[in-house]
Amino acid sequence: MTTELTYLTLVTLLTALLWVPYILNLIMVRGLLDAVGYPSDPKPLAAWAARMKAGHYNAVENLVVFAVLVLIVQSAGLNNETTAMACMIYFWARVAHIVSYTFAIPWVRTLAFAAGFFCQLALVFQIL
Repeated sequence: MTTELTYLTLVTLLTALLWVPYILNLIMVRGLLDAVGYPSDPKPLAAWAARMKAGHYNAVENLVVFAVLVLIVQSAGLNNETTAMACMIYFWARVAHIVSYTFAIPWVRTLAFAAGFFCQLALVFQIL
């Protein structure tokens, strides 16, 4: 498996598991019945869990773009050092993004998001 596909797999796995901590918080805050139901006046998530949920949504939205770009690189045979490095940096940028978002670390979230965006651009430039 190529480096690009390895990091696509890791990004996908990370994104697929991000729901677990904030859903556990939801169960702890609301109880199991309200967590699986539709309470009329639900108790809010803990602040960290609400931020993680927002970060998860952002990860899903960006996974769509990243995955398509990686699959185009792979299918067109455009793999090179730049695409491999972009995919590696993208993965670690997503890790930094979710951690900094969850724990409300100023500036890091924005810088991590920007790093991921520039990695996507690097893939686009290799494709074009």
